[in-house]
Amino acid sequence: MTAAASPRTYPSTTSIVVENVSKDFTLRYHRTFKQVSVAMLRGQDVSDTFTAVDDVTFTVEQGESIGLMGLNGSGKSTLLKMINGVMRPDRGRVLTRGRVSGLIATGAGFHPQLTGRENIYLNAAIMGMGERETARKFDEIVEFADIGRHLDAPVGNYSSGQFSRLGFSVAVHVDCDIFLADEVLAVGDKPFKRKCKQKMEEIRDSGVTLFYVSHAAASVRRMCDRVLVLDSGKLAFDGPADEGIKFLKYDSDADDPELEGENDDEDLGADI
Repeated sequence: MTAAASPRTYPSTTSIVVENVSKDFTLRYHRTFKQVSVAMLRGQDVSDTFTAVDDVTFTVEQGESIGLMGLNGSGKSTLLKMINGVMRPDRGRVLTRGRVSGLIATGAGFHPQLTGRENIYLNAAIMGMGERETARKFDEIVEFADIGRHLDAPVGNYSSGQFSRLGFSVAVHVDCDIFLADEVLAVGDKPFKRKCKQKMEEIRDSGVTLFYVSHAAASVRRMCDRVLVLDSGKLAFDGPADEGIKFLKYDSDADDPELEGENDDEDLGADI
């Protein structure tokens, strides 16, 4: 497991360990030195600290499919970034076993001036794939992304949908032990979303540990057996998927035909 040594040990089947993890951020109310000086002279606050993830503890076994839910700003994306290693917790520790892949932000790691072809190799390298492995999977990645002649155009000229297609395609072709999915289906047309969902189901059924962030109750029910609910940074619920959805009262939207359509398409969103 990737972390400092600890006297506490875990079974070899444990995939993710989150122990008493907290992450703080500082909000600054003024940008310039002049604004800060004026605010201080007036006795106003110039900054504030808030806890995005607050003393969260849980373990995940290899092959589990976990739905991570909560309102926007509850700390979901921050937690995923710490599991991925993009951020470090201020307190507590996060342990992961094996290679971690997935999408925390669509197209993260893409260089806008490089072509789609060049960015496939760049993004794959960031996710831990070697050049030979990327070359071997290149045709599959391109076929799944289905961006046609735009492959050799700079990604800075891509539409949000094309960006999403390419980023998702690279991520799902990485051989990994843990797959993190956040805002994966926030962009794209319905046929592509359907293809993505099918690919996600393949990943889940292959024995990979899946962490799936979503506001859509139907998607969570289909993809996950267990749900974690964050509320203002704290772990408010950890249990079966149906009970987690009821805890959030998301299932009550199913009776509203207007909300039902929105929830089916609104997959994987989080602010913090």
